[in-house]
Amino acid sequence: MSTADGARRIETAALARVEGEGAMHVRIRGDEVLAVELRIYEPPRFFEALLRGRALEEAPDITARICGICPIAYQTSACQAMEDALGITVTGPLRDLRRLIYCGEWIESHALHLYLLHAPDFLGYESGFAMAADHRGIVERGLRAKKAGNRLIEVIGGRAVHPVNVRVGGFYRAPERRQLEALRPELERCRDEALATVRWCAGLDFPDLERDYELVCLRSQRAGEYPIDDGRIVSSKGIDVAPAGFDATFEERQVPHSTALHARVRERGSYLTGPMARFDLNRERLPPIAADAATEAGIGEGCSNPFRSIVVRAVEILFAFDEALRLIDRYERPDRPFVAYRTRAGIGHGVSEAPRGMLYHRYEIDDAGEIVAAWIVPPTSQNQRSIEEDLAEFVAANVRLPDDELRRRCEQTIRNYDPCISCSTHFLRLEVERE
Repeated sequence: MSTADGARRIETAALARVEGEGAMHVRIRGDEVLAVELRIYEPPRFFEALLRGRALEEAPDITARICGICPIAYQTSACQAMEDALGITVTGPLRDLRRLIYCGEWIESHALHLYLLHAPDFLGYESGFAMAADHRGIVERGLRAKKAGNRLIEVIGGRAVHPVNVRVGGFYRAPERRQLEALRPELERCRDEALATVRWCAGLDFPDLERDYELVCLRSQRAGEYPIDDGRIVSSKGIDVAPAGFDATFEERQVPHSTALHARVRERGSYLTGPMARFDLNRERLPPIAADAATEAGIGEGCSNPFRSIVVRAVEILFAFDEALRLIDRYERPDRPFVAYRTRAGIGHGVSEAPRGMLYHRYEIDDAGEIVAAWIVPPTSQNQRSIEEDLAEFVAANVRLPDDELRRRCEQTIRNYDPCISCSTHFLRLEVERE
């Protein structure tokens, strides 16, 4: 619609395929993009303040409530930070279980995003339900994958949403080998279907947008291991630090238009974390089935187009199924489900790879084992600057598109990141002003 000053404004009442409440404002004068702002306006939930004064053992269960889609990521980073402060290390079958349950989360989260939230953009549908009418087999494949991921989390974690079996030092109870073996047939079927999905995604029509990101993710210190649950923080522009180096390397800043903080590399600027970063910096560590599929899909040498992130996610789903089967193959139930520890004062850092990207936790605990301070940096906070920069470049290159089409493409640009603004209401308001 036109405003009193002649500017044009477009408002989108609801964007139902991102998680959380936000708005986007675009201001254009002629062919010049004057401003692009991704406005996250949900009220803060104060989890870091809520954790103060709580026992260190409570952190995994409390932080899991931050996200209903990726609670394992929050539990893993919280556990690692506490274990770092306590001076203990989780190894052997317990570490394998931690990685295995994380595979379940990658599967269910990536499957939800790829099949139901993002694929409709490429095929011209308003929702996954509408897409199912013409592509029933694809949607059913996605639902099977998500169910298999949820089932894996349930068997190890006690339930599929906000698992209750994860604790500092490991688990309250380790599953029997037969319980994991029972999952094998469905995991094998879904692995085969995931390979077909990579090929299907490679054939989608991708808008042109190539970006020179600073890619940031973990790199495992175990030879040949694709990063999921631990590692050093590395980047495409030279960062290589232990988790304890996060504070000195990155910073968060408040911006007037968002209740979410913007993260940046100190003295440098924005960066990208998530599937594209993991893939580009670790693709030589993928198992043959996933590496070959990536090459066949045309991204074997890397991916710098954010719209092709859907292909990278498909490769990571394939990898996660293959990795889960590998871990089940070698699983032996541990004698004890957790590593014992003595409470002591300390500061601990934990970083793991949530489906959407790197997730950092830092805790200070006192002699009694109570949390004195907490700092949590989620992936969407880290990616918010990159999202805005993607939008600015895309709008500048497509400024002559009709408003409705420009709005649709901007929404798709945001969904490239699978942003988890919160995990509650689904809403986005889009404003475009043309002068």
